[in-house]
Amino acid sequence: MTSTVHRTCPLCEAVCGLTLTLDDGGHVTSVRGDKDDPFSKGFICPKGASLGRLDEDPDRLRKPLIREGELWREVGWDEAFAAVKAGLDRLDDRRSIGVYLGNPNAHTMAGALYAAPLIKALGTRNVFSASTADQMPKHVASGLMFGHPLAIPVPDLDRTDYLLMLGANPLESNGSLCTAPDFPGRLKALRGRGGRLVVVDPRRTRTAALGDEHVFIRPGTDAYLLFGIVHTLFAEDLARPRHEVNGLAEVREAAKHFPPESVARRTGVPAETITRLARELAAAPTAAVYARIGTCTAEFGTLAQWLVDVLNVLTGNLDRPGGAMFPKPATEFAGRRRPYVVGRWKSRVRGLPEANGELPVATLADEIETPGEGQVRFLLTIAGNPVLSAPHGARLDTAFAGLDFMVSVDPYLNETTRHANVILPPPRVLQSGHYDFALLGFAVRNYARYSPPLLPLDERPSEAQILARLAMIASGLEGDLDAFVIDDMLGKATQTPGSGIEGRDVAELRDLLDGETGSERRLDLMLRLGPYGEWAGKGDLSLRKLLDNPHGLDLGALEPRLDEVLKTASGLVELAPPQLMEDVERLRGKLEEEPPEIVLIGRRHLRSNNSWMHNVGPLVGGSNTCTLQIHPSDADRLGLAGEAVVRSAKGQVTVPVEPTDTIMPGVVSLPHGWGHAGSAQNVAAEHPGVNVNTLTDETTIDVPSGNAVFNGVPVTISPTGVIIAH
Repeated sequence: MTSTVHRTCPLCEAVCGLTLTLDDGGHVTSVRGDKDDPFSKGFICPKGASLGRLDEDPDRLRKPLIREGELWREVGWDEAFAAVKAGLDRLDDRRSIGVYLGNPNAHTMAGALYAAPLIKALGTRNVFSASTADQMPKHVASGLMFGHPLAIPVPDLDRTDYLLMLGANPLESNGSLCTAPDFPGRLKALRGRGGRLVVVDPRRTRTAALGDEHVFIRPGTDAYLLFGIVHTLFAEDLARPRHEVNGLAEVREAAKHFPPESVARRTGVPAETITRLARELAAAPTAAVYARIGTCTAEFGTLAQWLVDVLNVLTGNLDRPGGAMFPKPATEFAGRRRPYVVGRWKSRVRGLPEANGELPVATLADEIETPGEGQVRFLLTIAGNPVLSAPHGARLDTAFAGLDFMVSVDPYLNETTRHANVILPPPRVLQSGHYDFALLGFAVRNYARYSPPLLPLDERPSEAQILARLAMIASGLEGDLDAFVIDDMLGKATQTPGSGIEGRDVAELRDLLDGETGSERRLDLMLRLGPYGEWAGKGDLSLRKLLDNPHGLDLGALEPRLDEVLKTASGLVELAPPQLMEDVERLRGKLEEEPPEIVLIGRRHLRSNNSWMHNVGPLVGGSNTCTLQIHPSDADRLGLAGEAVVRSAKGQVTVPVEPTDTIMPGVVSLPHGWGHAGSAQNVAAEHPGVNVNTLTDETTIDVPSGNAVFNGVPVTISPTGVIIAH
């Protein structure tokens, strides 16, 4: 006996629909793309095809673990939570609590719905996440320009005539901060309708090879290139903003210092290419500029992300079909919001400013190691592996070992969780409901889909219940966290003009909500209050409607909505935020700086997502290996064969060499998320690779956002056995 079920793939940002076949024991026997999904239309990648293997990985933890010295003991859930409470009760000061949220939190309902109440219950400002190792520059730039950090315009891929893409490789990443299932197909369709795709990257990636043009650029210099394009638009009178904005004159003045001839020396991009790109952007019927992780994880990441949207504004392509547009997610609630600010508090040791309610992960080790009032001694990690993902991971590895108490919510005993005193494993993917709260806010077409749990939980709690119980332990309260949150949300909505339920009774509304779990009831509430919801009076969307449409619902193409999105104090796009104009001076001061001889950049793999997937046999091997890509001329000059030693100011690794002319001279590349030597995960231990963050520097950050710098890291390369004096 078999059954066919449908759900959204939770393994990357593409939100593809899957069709799964299960036997009568609940085991996945096949995974195919869901051809009836109106957004993904049957597209599937190797990660999605391996969902069953990942879900049933024998190395996943089934029960909580308590560490006793060097040994681990399986315990029941009550004993595990009692151990967490005992650890919290020993604290004299809640300021000594730290929280780290890993990337998978964006891919689970529990992470989206329960992390914030848990942090509030813990009463700490020491919150860190993978965001400051990834996309924080985009959030800060968007917050300062548009008034909200989630007001991120995405390229209207299906209608644009010209796409300039920097530091992104969606043919292998499947897209990021731009949710687009079958990104490869959409790019091919762009070219098929006569459009043009230009990819700027230090590597000729699979995406670059698909484009009409690939432009090599020195790592970390994207802001200079973009400023050179802005300079040309002004110099040749090609700037045509369609919206009233603040700061146009200030941007024009700043751009005078970055003519193409000057930035060409810094970027390695010829001046005539920079000028031509500006003219092409201005002349295209519609165009969009899109940049991702390669530009975010650089010294001037926020300036690069800001300049992306400066260009979208100047070319008249912001908030228009075929340009850069703002999605309208189904769970968006247009309540009152204050204009965006950063730096509401600062980190204790280095004085780094908060952004989006969190501090830079680059200073987490400082907060653990440095004695004094507020020193982090208790750490909670949720679905993260910062020993592999954060800068100077070796230092974090040592710092975690010195904590007084550590709790990890994680399905694996890995490089980070091995330091925990208690590990609380969430259930399998197929035992969990799924709705992409975060990712659908970046979708290139408005869409909604909910996947209910496919298998029963048995005796274990859901991830939502785990986080909710931790919140109740931390707060000292008893009762139902979901009931508290739902009543709070309803109370605010009934007092918000235009919500559709203003003035109504909270208890009456609560009784109308559908759902088998607190998570489902909260989703139902958000859908009903959202822009397509039945309570908002603009549609009939609810949890019940999504359950009745298991393949998902197409909510339409993106539409202009800048006036709805803007939350700035002025009500206008702020083209020249003071914080960013201040950082322009730092950028200008390094314009004539000589680049290092060799710099390191990261690398995406199609069958990998950070450190998640290295314990799934079919996803390891082939092209998904940990090698040092280097240009053949550099390999010959340095006498490299077989393996090489890569050294930075922070550490060194020995890694197999992969000479390739797809990378520009003076640049080497290592993939992210490896370093599993001695891992308790058996497949990963057989394919350990090296941790690239042995080499990265936690003291170097993007100043406005605090984001870590992983691209453009100065390194030296030598054959194995060669000793270099420093």
